[in-house]
Amino acid sequence: MPPPETLEDANNAAASGILYNEETKSGYRVETIRVLNKRGEAVTGRPVGTYVTITVGKLWLASDEQLDAAAEIIADILSDMAKRLAPGGGGVLVCGLGNREITSDAIGPLAVRDVTVTRHIKSSDSRLFSLLGGREISAIAPGVVGQTGIETLELVRGAVQNSGPALLVVIDALAARSTDRLATTIQLCDTGISPGSGIGGSRKAINQEQLGIPVIAIGVPTIVDSSTLVCDALEKAGINDIPNELEQVLENGRSFFVSRGDSDVAVQTLSSVIAEAINMAFLGS
Repeated sequence: MPPPETLEDANNAAASGILYNEETKSGYRVETIRVLNKRGEAVTGRPVGTYVTITVGKLWLASDEQLDAAAEIIADILSDMAKRLAPGGGGVLVCGLGNREITSDAIGPLAVRDVTVTRHIKSSDSRLFSLLGGREISAIAPGVVGQTGIETLELVRGAVQNSGPALLVVIDALAARSTDRLATTIQLCDTGISPGSGIGGSRKAINQEQLGIPVIAIGVPTIVDSSTLVCDALEKAGINDIPNELEQVLENGRSFFVSRGDSDVAVQTLSSVIAEAINMAFLGS
């Protein structure tokens, strides 16, 4: 995102604590929010950092050209973040969070499956690795604590300590705050992620403070709670005054989550685009 153009712009950004930019790239809307300080944290509820939302629409219905364009946008953002966070280069560990057995939660593990890993090539044939170019890439899909009995953070920390990357990229499914964003946006940030936070089951945060290396998170909203679903429907119907009795029912429904009926093909497509973007960003492929 470009810096403020004038001193007045800079002063206004510092006063509000946030810097916002919106642009269109290859037909996709790209929104960037930079949280600059404590004031910005109070306004947004997010820690200091950079947050990017790409509105991609229904990518699973898009043409090959549109899929390539989306991957290129994500790759450019990843490259910019990586150069800023780990300017000296070094290896990248890609971590696909989530449960592969649940479609709406499988986007991380599925993306990792399509990432091109090269760390083993470097250790076995350094000449071939140099010919391939790009960064040293390794990848894991640690599953969820219900499958392993081990905190995801601990598994990721072990992989970081043993593989020694300069940067960690985590991919995870998110809970949407609006039905309009369900599987139609891809979000990136440089502040890490708290697995399960969107469904009230937050695990230990995966971030630089915990791991000692920068963390870029890539997320896709794949589920929405039933209360949000109902509220969105009422709003679209022009009903803004919700009776207290209905509000109580909606509050009780916040532990119920739903996904798209075509979430299987949506998740497959989105995971492939994200994997391609990672390959483009770090391997130049």
